[in-house]
Amino acid sequence: MAAAALTGGSMMLEQVEAAGLQALQKSPRMPVLFVGHGSPMNAIGDNEFRRSWQALGAEFGKTLPKPQLILCVSAHWITRGWHLTGMPQPKTIHDFGGFPQELFDQQYPAPGAPAVARQIASGIASPQSAWTRANGATTTAPVGAQADVP
Repeated sequence: MAAAALTGGSMMLEQVEAAGLQALQKSPRMPVLFVGHGSPMNAIGDNEFRRSWQALGAEFGKTLPKPQLILCVSAHWITRGWHLTGMPQPKTIHDFGGFPQELFDQQYPAPGAPAVARQIASGIASPQSAWTRANGATTTAPVGAQADVP
């Protein structure tokens, strides 16, 4: 994952989907994070990386506002142009091989936000829309383990 831009506050997913970005509540500025996940095994192992991701995730809703939306910019795909995931329920994909089944069993069923994806796509020159593209298994799971933020 290259970066995650977070917008703080709390609201119902239905409100975000119905009105897109206009439905987001005014909130304090949230951090922009660079999260390099390294080995996919970091998602399941007891190690410094996983513990630090979990500690960061635990701060949202406590010392940091809970995000209303997470925008993940990833260089994981080899494609021409921009691609946006815009489906209501992105599936978790496991774009790797040769690892233990425990890693392939990891799921991150966070909701999508198609209306927001359409608004973002309209502001990018020549976007390609992947309305059926799934989330990578290591995209945000350790940080947003609740999987309740689009």
